[in-house]
Amino acid sequence: MKKIKIVDIKKGSIAEELEIPKNSYLILVNGEEIYDILDYKYQMSDEFVTIEIQVGTEVVQYEIEKEINEDIGLVFEQELIDNPKRCMNKCVFCFMDQLPHNMRDTLVFKDDDYRLSFLTGNYVTLTNCTNEDIDRIIKYRLSPINISVHTTNLELRKKMLNNKNAGNILEYIKKLYDNEIYMNGQIVLCPEYNDNQELINTINDLSKFYPYMESISIVPVGLTNYRQGLVPLRSFTIEEIKKTIFDVEKLQKSFLKEYGSNIVYLSDEFYLKSNTDLPNCSYYEEFPQLENGVGMVSLFVKQFEDRLNEVGSVKPQNTTVSTITGILVSPIIEKCANILKEKYNIEILVYPIKNNFFGENITVTGLLTGQDIYEQLKDKQLGEKLYICENMLKDDADIFLDNMTVKELERKLNIEIVIIYNNGQTFVNEMLGI
Repeated sequence: MKKIKIVDIKKGSIAEELEIPKNSYLILVNGEEIYDILDYKYQMSDEFVTIEIQVGTEVVQYEIEKEINEDIGLVFEQELIDNPKRCMNKCVFCFMDQLPHNMRDTLVFKDDDYRLSFLTGNYVTLTNCTNEDIDRIIKYRLSPINISVHTTNLELRKKMLNNKNAGNILEYIKKLYDNEIYMNGQIVLCPEYNDNQELINTINDLSKFYPYMESISIVPVGLTNYRQGLVPLRSFTIEEIKKTIFDVEKLQKSFLKEYGSNIVYLSDEFYLKSNTDLPNCSYYEEFPQLENGVGMVSLFVKQFEDRLNEVGSVKPQNTTVSTITGILVSPIIEKCANILKEKYNIEILVYPIKNNFFGENITVTGLLTGQDIYEQLKDKQLGEKLYICENMLKDDADIFLDNMTVKELERKLNIEIVIIYNNGQTFVNEMLGI
């Protein structure tokens, strides 16, 4: 029988009230053995549950009354109560394969686990799924599932993912569709692979699964300086980007007419790199793939403008502050900073940081490192505070991708560093100090 180690108890939880000890073991829930987090959450979803805990050699039974879906506060040794499914692909575009060898373990481990897709929003290829796994998605109503599709040309998909098991994607999507499981699709676009007519075909194929295929995002391949020994790939030209925008907009018009939704969306990078006007917020409907960089800039600008109107005439608490940004979005941040400077007579220094760590092709803010920030700011005027965006840091710790801590950067630059959320409202509040 599987024993699940309990490493911690959440403060103020039912488990703490029941005095369930750390380093004990969960044995059964409602008389059922638990294999992974899905089984656990399913069994724990009721108002009345019975759990059996092994403490030393003794097994104690607890009968618990709680709210539906309420977490009782057990923290397990493994998030999934199981080993995560490792990615079995060798994608031609894989960003993880383009990392330096000295990156921390949590960055170089490649998962491809449908359970993490549901729990954390990860994108999965479903190539290591069995029919039983798809049945579990349906049984537990795991919705939405974020799926890395890339292409519906099955032979091309096998080639791009370097996996002979990559050809059953439409079969799986159809089964999820038939069982009303919502999905979001992703296409990492690579020149001379899945672009042009292949892209159009893929979008048309996936649109047939609407509304359960809620949205399709398209992001351009990211290329670092560490592609030695990998399949040759290049970045898109400006002309190719503009053609992609044209092709997608044409499809969106037909989808809007037929389904009442655009369905497919390009990441902000396409518009910013080609100096094309970004769509307004209404275009993105419910922002179904915001965390994939789709509509993030338009939403930021809208939040900025709305907050600016709310603030009205106030006296800023700051006089001179600084902030950093990736090269890609720097014109937007600089424009917003200039509006605040003119209206409130405050000095806001915006420093676009070139990504030397991964290479100049990587221009997004979220992939900046502490060492690049330090090298490019060490001789700059920074004012009273330096503001940095939280998406540069590890989720559960103030650490950059190169393992430099925020405290270390603060000490090296001799400046107070303030971590802020990536939205326009926060930008106004923090820059003005209100």
